[in-house]
Amino acid sequence: MSKYKEIKGFKVQTLASDTAASVAATGTWASAPNMNVARNAMTGFGATNTAAIGAGGYNGTAYVASAELYNGSSWTEVNDLNTARGYGAGAGTSTAGLFAGGHPGSSAVAINETWNGTSFTEANDLNAIHSEFRGCGTSTAAIVAAGLTAPYPTITNLCEVWDGTNWTEVADLNIAGVGVQLAGTSTLAIANSGANPSPTARATATELWNGSSWTNSTASNSGHREGAAAGIQTDALMGGGAFPTNSPSVIANTEIWNGTAWTEVNDMATARSQMGSTVGQQTNSQTSLAFAGETAPGGRSAATEEWTTTPAADFTQINLGQVYYNSGSNAFKVTEQPVPGGTWSAGGSLNDGRSSLTGIGIQTAVVAVSGQDSTTSLIASVEEYNGSVWTEVNNTPVTLKYPGAGGILTAGWVAGGLTTYNGTAFNAETFEYDGTNWTDSGNINTNRYTAYGGGPQTAAFIAGGNNTSFAAVGNTELYNGSAWSETTDLNTARNNAFGNGTQTDGIYAGGSPGNKADTELWNGTTWTEVNNLNTARHSIGVGGGTAPGSSVLVAGGTDGTNNEANVETWNGTSWTEQANLAATNSSNGLGISSAASAINFGGFAPTPSTFATVTEEWTVPEVNSTITVS
Repeated sequence: MSKYKEIKGFKVQTLASDTAASVAATGTWASAPNMNVARNAMTGFGATNTAAIGAGGYNGTAYVASAELYNGSSWTEVNDLNTARGYGAGAGTSTAGLFAGGHPGSSAVAINETWNGTSFTEANDLNAIHSEFRGCGTSTAAIVAAGLTAPYPTITNLCEVWDGTNWTEVADLNIAGVGVQLAGTSTLAIANSGANPSPTARATATELWNGSSWTNSTASNSGHREGAAAGIQTDALMGGGAFPTNSPSVIANTEIWNGTAWTEVNDMATARSQMGSTVGQQTNSQTSLAFAGETAPGGRSAATEEWTTTPAADFTQINLGQVYYNSGSNAFKVTEQPVPGGTWSAGGSLNDGRSSLTGIGIQTAVVAVSGQDSTTSLIASVEEYNGSVWTEVNNTPVTLKYPGAGGILTAGWVAGGLTTYNGTAFNAETFEYDGTNWTDSGNINTNRYTAYGGGPQTAAFIAGGNNTSFAAVGNTELYNGSAWSETTDLNTARNNAFGNGTQTDGIYAGGSPGNKADTELWNGTTWTEVNNLNTARHSIGVGGGTAPGSSVLVAGGTDGTNNEANVETWNGTSWTEQANLAATNSSNGLGISSAASAINFGGFAPTPSTFATVTEEWTVPEVNSTITVS
């Protein structure tokens, strides 16, 4: 006989711990015994969270030489450094490490000392003086990078590699910085954060070292200047630090790196910077240690925190929509993706600053198409984004400004637009993109620009825009992969609005003339007036993507006087305000796969004479929520 569960129900798993994106993502910080001496400007090294050395630093009165050994349960005073100093770089384990550079209170030094498990010994100096910098690797194969150098205090991007005997200068970081975090080995390292007033991009910048050169990669969510770092190039951890100026507030934020991107995880208990950490950890980020540091300007800590993760045997991969029973917390839970929990994070910068562009695709596979790169010229250049960096690809056949677009990176389209910056020449053609090349296709029936829409390459729509008399229109057209056909007009004629969705599930919101909040939904046959945007605006971010009109977001725009950073998501019924963009943009590009995942790039920021290269990624994390009965 069949069981009721087999007919009507489903099995609910019992799990020892919550599901997570990875073992690293399950990590938490736990309090451990304090160091004997509270200090900031710390240098640390060690291979695990049970075996580490903390040395040097500033105790509030003077720079010190004292060193302490952690064995997993307590800190013990060991033999001092030969030269008292702080802000140095460390590498290695608790039995074989090194302490390089730093400063004793006046200027940086090039002094290098090695640790053999018992005492520090003077070894060959660095080639250049360095302080407020970091290192990683082993006692015989280490790398140090950035900091302050001569003439002191010059911010530098210099890097040196240690072979156990000598230091050798190698390729510089792309961006100089103070307090840059390092993790990994002398041939495969990752560098993040730091401070440099010009350019400010160092604040969250990530660079990867392959043994010969540094390559820019995905930025972190927060700046972690002089924080704690551990792990390897494909599995790293950063905790705490200061963000992002020369006199910043300390933070407790922690992030993990999976080889491609940073993800926010559980915070430290004590917000601080200038701490020591286990930079000799070269297996993964899953057992790490952070100790001492500056808790506020003038405040020093002796606190120690251990980072550990759920054992691999108890780990279960997160699965959106999963219902399970957590035996540890005695609760039923469901994995969901609440849009209000979304955040914007910095992505790689466009190669060409531009506005009045459009986007085709989604967050990790999108192209930025044409646009305006100055007050007097358009560009035909196209750039492709892989989730971390933009790469120049084949240009559009003509320069375009304000074209409509849709589809995906390997099967996209653009239609309409202007071919001159001053609006004297209109484009009626449709160009299809296969991920490599552009092909001319059927013309739109009503020649116009700022006509936006969406949908795949064989079933798309556009609506609204400005016609050749520069008047707003409500015309809607459908595309079948070769030709456009006229259909039902919008209820409110307008231009510079937000259009997106599919040929049977579209949306059109905001726009001008004036400054509109009107929203209309398209069902494949007719447009229906629905709830307005919360913030009236036009020149909103535009792009195709794969999102249906019932699950989209709008980002940026202008009210006619000032650019907007406002972001709103549509749930099929109404618009809800979400976290703002970091940059105020208008006439920007956009790629959307749903209200939970999008990318915003380029635009006027913040004025019509400034052409942005900025990229921001919108992500809504999957979370485990307790099911309650109300």
